[in-house]
Amino acid sequence: MDPPSSLDASALRDTRLAMRLSLIFGVLMFLGKTAAYFLTGSAAILSDAAESVIHVVAVAFAAFSLRLSTRPADQRFLYGYERITFFSAGFEGAMIVLAAIFIIYSAILKWILGLEIENLGFGTLMVLAAALINAALGWYLVRTGKRNNSLILEANGKHVLTDSWTSFGVVGGLSLVLLTGWKPLDPLCAIAVALNILWSGGHLLWRSAQGLMDYADPDTGRGLREKLDALCAELGLQYHGVRYRTTGYRILVEVHLLFPFDLPVGEAHRRATLLEEKLPALLTLPAEVITHLESLEDHSAVHRGEHYTGKPA
Repeated sequence: MDPPSSLDASALRDTRLAMRLSLIFGVLMFLGKTAAYFLTGSAAILSDAAESVIHVVAVAFAAFSLRLSTRPADQRFLYGYERITFFSAGFEGAMIVLAAIFIIYSAILKWILGLEIENLGFGTLMVLAAALINAALGWYLVRTGKRNNSLILEANGKHVLTDSWTSFGVVGGLSLVLLTGWKPLDPLCAIAVALNILWSGGHLLWRSAQGLMDYADPDTGRGLREKLDALCAELGLQYHGVRYRTTGYRILVEVHLLFPFDLPVGEAHRRATLLEEKLPALLTLPAEVITHLESLEDHSAVHRGEHYTGKPA
C-alpha cells in the first residue's frame, strides 16, 4: 500500500520505526515503575506508573492512527485518512487528563489512609533511570515527528517528554523525603506532578480541537500569502478568496485566480496549473493547491448574481 504523496517512503519508515520504539519503551517503563511502586509504596511513584499506563494505551492507539493516516484516498474517503491525526492527538490528551485525575485521587487517598514508604532510595534510582531514558526517547520522537510533518508522532513525543518531566518531578520530591524524612512530601509531589501533566493534556486537547475545526493559523496564513503574492507577480496573476486547512501532514489550499475576460480558457488553465505546481515547493509544509478560475472584470458582479456582457464596466 503506497503512502500519500505528502509522505515519502523514507519518512514513513522513520515514522513507523519511531512509533514502534515508543511502544516498546513505554511497556518497559511501565513495568519498571510498577516494580518500583511495589518496592516502595510511594504515592509519587504510583502517579508516575499510572501516567505510564496511559502512555502505553495512547501510543497503541497512535500507532493504529499512524497506519490508518497513511492510507491513500479511496471512494469512501476522497480526501484520504490523514485527519485521524487530530483525533489521535485528542485521544492522547484525554488519556493524559484522566491520568492526572487518577493521580490526584490516589495521592489524597494514600495521605488519608496513612503513608508507608520503604526502599525509597532504590525506588528513586529506578525512576531516575526511567526519566533519563524517556527524555532521550521523547526528544527523538518530537524531532522525527516535526521532520516528517507527523502530528501523531509529535504528540506522542510530547507525551513521552511529559512522562520524563513527571519522573524528574517524582525524583525531586522523593529526594526531599529522603533528606527531610517528612512523608507528606510524597503525596504533595504526586499532586504537583498531576497538575503539570493536566496542563499538558489540556494543550493536546486544544490542538486537536483546532485541527478538527479547521483553525486558520495566522502565521501559516501570512506565510502562504507572502509566497502567493510573489508567485502571482511572477506569473502575472491576481487572486482572492484564499482558504487553507491542515490535515496534520499537509496543507490544503484553495484560491480563486482572476484572468482577463477575453483570455482563452486554455491559457488561463495553463497558468493556474503552473501555480498549483510551483506553490507547494515554496511552502514549509507539503501542500495540495486547488484553483478556481474567474474573470477579472466581472467576478464581483457574477457573485452578486448580475449578468455581464463581456465589456468592462
